[in-house]
Amino acid sequence: MSETAEITTGATADAIQYHYDVSDNFYKLWLDPTMTYSCPLWEGDESLEEAQIKKYDHHIRESHASTKKRVIDIGCGWGGNLKRLVASTSVPHAVGLTLSANQFKYIEQMRLPGVTVNLESWADHKPAVPYDAAISIGAFEHFAKYGVSQEEKIESYRKFFRKMHNILAPGSRLSLQTMAYGSIPRGKAYKDLFIAQQIFPESDFPRLADVAESSEMLFEVEAVRNDRMHYARAYRAWFDGLIQNEEKVVELVGQEVFDRYKRYLRVFSYSFELGAFDLLRLTMRRIDLPRKS
Repeated sequence: MSETAEITTGATADAIQYHYDVSDNFYKLWLDPTMTYSCPLWEGDESLEEAQIKKYDHHIRESHASTKKRVIDIGCGWGGNLKRLVASTSVPHAVGLTLSANQFKYIEQMRLPGVTVNLESWADHKPAVPYDAAISIGAFEHFAKYGVSQEEKIESYRKFFRKMHNILAPGSRLSLQTMAYGSIPRGKAYKDLFIAQQIFPESDFPRLADVAESSEMLFEVEAVRNDRMHYARAYRAWFDGLIQNEEKVVELVGQEVFDRYKRYLRVFSYSFELGAFDLLRLTMRRIDLPRKS
């Protein structure tokens, strides 16, 4: 591991793989055909798959990626955004970063033209040439560990924004999507530690204020939207898919995993509906000449 990776306080590769590498076939049983495991963007009565594609189009548009030559996707999942980028734009080169071994293999097998996927942390990534646009969907939640101090949390996020500032060319934008704490007091969300220990180990959510503070003088927030009800709807859809495939899920990964995900999906659907959690989509512009004082 590089020196840069050692000083970050986010989730390790082992923690990421604990959650995302349960089994690709397991996730196929309750995700949509795009294999997207993040909040979609609904505008009406679209299917879950259609809403996921609209989400990708939103991030491509907000990052101005369609007019760029080099795009990076931090936390690229099973490659849904990269696939949409290839299908809907003429971007000649895109790079996806993931810490999930399963996701890395899955994207490699897709053989997307102009796409490179790395089994690598953003902290370790050292591009030879700066990128013109960046997209990160559902990865920011893993950039600070649960239980660290507020100061350590902000510094973890600031390391990410410093890195993005360093690897992006002047005039570039970052389109960022993350779950966040909403109307719940700090320290109360993980009261029983179920999420922190059994679902997303070594991970914690930010607040909107944390994103603003940690990106200060590095990125200007051009736009922000809270689509928490979109995520409540998605979690309900995923829960229904899991329940409908209970027999197959149990046969594939066992009763304990089924019960764990059943509880998690139900808890999160209620949490987003009640406003305890938010879903933030931020458009951020690189500050090219930050003031020194």
